[in-house]
Amino acid sequence: MIALRQVTLARAARPLVVDASVQIHPGWRVGVVGANGCGKSSLFALLAGELHAEAGAVEVPAAWQIARVAQETPALPRAALDFVLDGDAELRRVEAELAAAEAAGDGEAIGHLHARYGEIEGYSAKARAAEVLHGLGFSDADFARPVAEFSGGWRVRLNLARALSCRADLLLLDEPTNHLDLDAVLWLETWLKTTRSTLLLISHDRDFLDSVVGHIVAIDQQRLSLTSGGYSDYERSRAAQLAVQQATFEAQQKQIAHLQRFIDRFKAKATKARQAQSRVKALARMEIVAAAHVDSPFHFDFRLPADLPDPLLVIEDGAAGYGGRQILTGLNLTLRPGSRIGLLGRNGAGKSTLVKLLAAALPLAAGERREAKALSIGYFAQHQLEQLRPDESPLQHLTRLEPTTPEQELRDYLGGFDFRGDMATRPAGPFSGGEKSRLALALLIRTRPNLLLLDEPTNHLDLEMREALTFALQDYEGGVVVVSHDRHLLRTCADELWLVADGAAGLFDGDLDDYAAWLAARRSAERAPAPEAANEKSERLQQRAEAKANRQALLAQRRPLVKEIERLERDLAQWNGEKSALEAQFADPAFYATVDRARSEELHRQAAQLGARIDAAELRWLELHEALEALPPVD
Repeated sequence: MIALRQVTLARAARPLVVDASVQIHPGWRVGVVGANGCGKSSLFALLAGELHAEAGAVEVPAAWQIARVAQETPALPRAALDFVLDGDAELRRVEAELAAAEAAGDGEAIGHLHARYGEIEGYSAKARAAEVLHGLGFSDADFARPVAEFSGGWRVRLNLARALSCRADLLLLDEPTNHLDLDAVLWLETWLKTTRSTLLLISHDRDFLDSVVGHIVAIDQQRLSLTSGGYSDYERSRAAQLAVQQATFEAQQKQIAHLQRFIDRFKAKATKARQAQSRVKALARMEIVAAAHVDSPFHFDFRLPADLPDPLLVIEDGAAGYGGRQILTGLNLTLRPGSRIGLLGRNGAGKSTLVKLLAAALPLAAGERREAKALSIGYFAQHQLEQLRPDESPLQHLTRLEPTTPEQELRDYLGGFDFRGDMATRPAGPFSGGEKSRLALALLIRTRPNLLLLDEPTNHLDLEMREALTFALQDYEGGVVVVSHDRHLLRTCADELWLVADGAAGLFDGDLDDYAAWLAARRSAERAPAPEAANEKSERLQQRAEAKANRQALLAQRRPLVKEIERLERDLAQWNGEKSALEAQFADPAFYATVDRARSEELHRQAAQLGARIDAAELRWLELHEALEALPPVD
């Protein structure tokens, strides 16, 4: 068991966690959340023995093997598969000792070492490592390639594969989904749900956390808290706690004001002096409750594009590729203002190629491209971060774009991306990945594009920034094409899903859950043994086709019911909030002293109408659920 007992953790004399006590039991899968800079990575360093607590005790079983993802990967000549296996130190040690024993002809040592090799699952180690590499997007041909030949993002995947292949008792994963595409994220999600290791996971992907973890450790205002459930459960619990805290704060402020008025009024009167003094003491003894604070540091939106021509961009019978090799053919795509397209597809299928083609960063190999005269493209990809000038500050970057705009206006805009005060004037070179991503997004948004092309825009962004980006995209009036492994972003911002596969791109008939099933079917087909007799294969294909048709029919029946239920739940949440706000006014005696009779009657009518709407919506919600439950389950 891991135990922190009254631990205080600091870095550079700045307290990160104060007086923290928590217990994590073997086999738990725990998400670690909190704002950037709050101390999540420092907590990992503490558990790994790389940092020491300022106070308190940290207990991690001494025999536990700890695996972490290395931050750097040197350009090694070592083959990728061997590099991954090197992460298991005991495996390599036993192999070396076994080779030495065989060379010396020491039969007894050979027997003991073979026994140990079996205990540590050495005979299946290569198969496990290959499974992990396949899951993270590597091909069989990649296994023998030197590590030095892989790009930075793929080296990050190799480091992750190395940590996952290690037989760790404690697995510490810090943002493992960065540099992964959706396919790899879905595979990693499944893999982590079956791991026997105790897992601590830092992630800003809410869907990933909800699927993988059973507990949340949150760092907030130097306090550490442990809650059961996934991230959504933690959010609901935190919202309830903040609501109680705010209500307690407001009630206490009223009590303080009442006591202070009595003191101010009667402290000079001899007959009331003793009572006034007792209230002064009561105020001194009172433990002040802080106001709840939930404001995000990020507040921004997309300014209205100068023009919104319709259509923005048309491609007919298009083809794209590199070096004479076509990757995509038969492309037919019309992008209009308000288009919301999320691109799906396996690694290497051509999603980024399609985005580059739309951005005109890649020429058409065939077909026709028609652009509106006023087309203004905003293209975000990870290489945009490399184009930032390391010696220039965020303010200097923005001033180059708009030299005549007043500095205070530019500072206010940068503040929405949390570049405030000195941060706005610091050189961008030493910025973290998240800070560089925020700056690149800020610069792109400022150009007022009418077509946004976003290739993995959430890499390195924390939960609050992702949420701010989601809200901004929902209100954006131009067209959007996005590639992302963040399912929350895709669900909330994409109206259409397009699948890039088998050299083509077209509308995907389904949602993200259907896409996960499609991926699983593809992987199963790739792992399938040699085909059986032709008639058996034909029969299986027919059965699958019938099963697929039945499933699609069921989905077609369920989808409108589910969508109406989701709409009703959104409406009910809004109406209940409005009704509660009105009822809170009615319960306050001061309301009737400040509002005239006509206005009071109008507000009561509004409350009654809201109540009627809520009753009707709840009845419809129950009817829809009954209809949904009456349908056969979807396999």
